Amino acid sequence: MKLALLAIATLAFILETGSAQNVQMTADEATQLATRALQLMESTAVAVPAMMAAAAPVKQNADSIFAEMQRAPLDPALTWRFMNQIKAHLALLESYPRPNPFPAAADRQITELRDALARFQQHFETLLTIRNQTELKHDADPNNLKRYAEADTKMLPQSKQPRVVFLGDSITDAWPLNEYFTGRDFVNRGIGGQTTLQMLARFRQDVLNLTPKAVVILGGTNDIEAGLDEAQIEDNLAMMADLAKAHGIKPVLASILPVSDYHKDADPAFARTTNRPPAKIQMLNTWLKNYCQTQSYVYIDYFSSMVDAAGQMQSDLTDDGLHPNAKGYRVMSPVALEAIGRAVAGQLDGEDKPESKRRRLFSGK
Repeated sequence: MKLALLAIATLAFILETGSAQNVQMTADEATQLATRALQLMESTAVAVPAMMAAAAPVKQNADSIFAEMQRAPLDPALTWRFMNQIKAHLALLESYPRPNPFPAAADRQITELRDALARFQQHFETLLTIRNQTELKHDADPNNLKRYAEADTKMLPQSKQPRVVFLGDSITDAWPLNEYFTGRDFVNRGIGGQTTLQMLARFRQDVLNLTPKAVVILGGTNDIEAGLDEAQIEDNLAMMADLAKAHGIKPVLASILPVSDYHKDADPAFARTTNRPPAKIQMLNTWLKNYCQTQSYVYIDYFSSMVDAAGQMQSDLTDDGLHPNAKGYRVMSPVALEAIGRAVAGQLDGEDKPESKRRRLFSGK
């Protein structure tokens, strides 16, 4: 299911209910706010002349995305991309010195642009929610929201241990977290066969509503198998990370695991590299690592711990060339725990990693 269908589902919901009251903004309101945001990006750049050249490409990108938004104003993916341009513009404003004296009108415009960004954030999240309401209204559940719906409502308050949600596909689903991470508030929200878009669709229910300290996001292998475009996969992962950050949750993005063909003699279906080319896995992992560095997110490098000299998953870490076996999860567990410890402690990649501080965080002391 492609992101473009989200706008169609949202519009269908509005038409059937005869109201747009469940949407943070109507299509016209979203268009008007985007138009105003573009005006504010222009005027605030003029108010800080030193940044005008640097801000020009950001404004150009925003103009291009806005042209697409006019054709699909309720597409959450386009809304998210437009929001990113506002964020980039505001970041530039913070990085350049302002003239002294700085006009009070310009200061108000910067505040207005920040407010517009906040409204777009609410609008984006509402569009995702309405998509799920539309599916449930028609007794369809392609994202398997029902899988954890009851369990989510029965979650106990957080213990002294930091709560961490593991969101993913079958690799997460089959991971008995309580056995590998005893005494910790680690919550499994993996569903076999899911793509990153399906994970994004249930992000509010299965992650945000549980108010964890961090979320470990492991997805993408099914997207690759389905032949989805790399840019779409990257956008889905980035949207989940941004949603987590917007709600005070530390996003921890995990590398896609290597695959192998070593077990194809046991079953021809275990020849995994054809549908999940190692080169594509490595390309996405390179993007993930670079993205985490630029956004100051923590990256979990499972791949390096599990790959062999031939670029495939070590044969003894899997029984089918795709999913880790018990030994594979034993390799992944300390890698995950180290990265989660840094995320909860606020330690970024490349910074000092005080072991004693991480131990205190996970021992409750």
